Amino acid sequence: MREFEIKFDAALQQAAPALQVIVVQADVENCPTSDALWTEIEAEAARVAATYAMADIRHRPAIDATRVAYKALGKEPNRYRPSAEALCRRAVGGGGLYRTLTCIDLINLLSMATGVSIGGFDEDHIEGDTLTLGVGRAGEPYAAIGRGELNIEHLPVFRDAAGGIGTPTSDNERTKLSPSTRHLLMTINLYGRGEHTPQQVLEMTEDLLARHAGVSNVRSRLWPCTINQ
Repeated sequence: MREFEIKFDAALQQAAPALQVIVVQADVENCPTSDALWTEIEAEAARVAATYAMADIRHRPAIDATRVAYKALGKEPNRYRPSAEALCRRAVGGGGLYRTLTCIDLINLLSMATGVSIGGFDEDHIEGDTLTLGVGRAGEPYAAIGRGELNIEHLPVFRDAAGGIGTPTSDNERTKLSPSTRHLLMTINLYGRGEHTPQQVLEMTEDLLARHAGVSNVRSRLWPCTINQ
């Protein structure tokens, strides 16, 4: 398991000074989603649908904090919704969620429960040992999972040595989770005060991984958004 360093661009720090990132690494078994996990996902989707009207979703604290960061960077969050908001809107709208692989669906469950947008990456496909969280540039290439080229200008974006790998709207095809993933890296992006403390979010994450993903060698660290000299 590699030791990653997280760096933050000055523009991102200015737009989202309260940002904290929880990085979780673990050895996993990324099997097709089990009935037990899917039952939890359906229950959470039902809870979200019973709790929020469509117009209220954007005001969930963690979702609102992410949207505020988008606007501060110059991105319109109604056109490029954070993934947690998009998932909750599907739950409220009755569109149903896609059943895929354990780590993907586990992250979706956690996003719905907390309102936090979470990156999930195959660590073996990440180039280098430093991830930089900065701001997308005009014309920057980015192959979003299942969406083709995504305009990431003004979006928060994690980059490795080869380029962008994750935004709160969509992760990148190059580092996506697959059935062959054995080393999971998660970036849990807390843009401001949410419904849960960072410690509560981490505990929820570790509990889901332990119960559903056959994890071992779990490592976590909280990174505050500070400028690297």
